[in-house]
Amino acid sequence: MSNTSRKLSSEEVSALMDGLKSGEINSGDGLNNDLDVTSFTFGSDNLELMGDYYALRLINERFARIVRSIFLPMLRLQPKINPFPPEVKTYDEYSAGLESFMSLSTSRIEELKGSMLLVMDPSFISILTNCYYGGKLASFPTKKAEFTATEERIIEIVSDGIGRSLENAWKDLMPISIKNVGREINPQFATLVEATDSVIICSFVIQLPNVDSASFDIIYPLQTLKPIASLLRSRVQSDVVEDDKTWRERLQNSVLNIPLPVSAILSEPKVKVSRMVNFKKGDLLQLGPVDGVDFLVDKKLLFKAEIGESNGQAAISLKNRIS
Repeated sequence: MSNTSRKLSSEEVSALMDGLKSGEINSGDGLNNDLDVTSFTFGSDNLELMGDYYALRLINERFARIVRSIFLPMLRLQPKINPFPPEVKTYDEYSAGLESFMSLSTSRIEELKGSMLLVMDPSFISILTNCYYGGKLASFPTKKAEFTATEERIIEIVSDGIGRSLENAWKDLMPISIKNVGREINPQFATLVEATDSVIICSFVIQLPNVDSASFDIIYPLQTLKPIASLLRSRVQSDVVEDDKTWRERLQNSVLNIPLPVSAILSEPKVKVSRMVNFKKGDLLQLGPVDGVDFLVDKKLLFKAEIGESNGQAAISLKNRIS
């Protein structure tokens, strides 16, 4: 066994500690001094209050499923949305990575007495606007300095929908209400917190066919979530979100709610034109033997039925289905 892997004896450990205390041994001996290192004081950050963000990760995963219904009517497809693990940075570090022109929507979380920030890329707003008004799903690389009135309306719809989806996603942990406060297009003017304050960044990637993936971020100030740090460390297992349905269930409900016109034909007698032009009020038209009533759905024959009465009103009874 090599000396580098040998464990130190208790006497060697004591001699090493005595050498460090007396200064005979430099604590940096044996280290690669060419590496850039940063001093760190244990306990100087308060990130341990948030634990491993387990509950927040669950909330983000649930939110990613719910929010798909917001983009479905705009993109005319069900996008796949993947959440990234929550990340902690200072607000200044996060803002440094943003372009000078972004969609930044600030909201207030009343129950936590704090704010949150929704950050969306302008190219994603352009894609949503183009698809919402009948255009094709395509990228728009053109640079611009402001949003049009139509794009502002799309931002409002998306922001409101994301707020409602977040409320449903948080419902399992605690009820919250989100109220939009304002919007900015320059990160320098979005005053969420001080530049040196820590924020929790929740990023979501939207996978779109034939174009580059889009993304948006939800930013929570660390001070906003500190009061519920114990809840965020909890292992939440239950799921009480009422409208967290799969795409198949929503499609089935939508199809079953489509209204269809129905009609029933008692008889279809044939009359010569010469007789029909001489019809007068009160004339009787003889019907031949009726062998069941035709029941049609949107002009398609589906059943043979019998005419009758129910609760004093004319009714038909479906007998045989026509294949």
